[in-house]
Amino acid sequence: MSASTASQNVVEVTAADVQGPGVVFCPNPKQVLSSMHPRVYIDVSHGEGKCPYCSTVYRLKEGEKVGHGH
Repeated sequence: MSASTASQNVVEVTAADVQGPGVVFCPNPKQVLSSMHPRVYIDVSHGEGKCPYCSTVYRLKEGEKVGHGH
């Protein structure tokens, strides 16, 4: 995972970052301790999703595809 633009609070993720059926979790391991909140799963299977607690947007990097659930 890499932060793309600090002012927008967007985290670009790769298919390797995605857990289970198209989700990532927030807070992610690279966030600072002061931004910690209960862990929530963000659906990025449609390209991007937003955390309801901290408003961080998780976006698949261009060209990345995630598989569907088993």
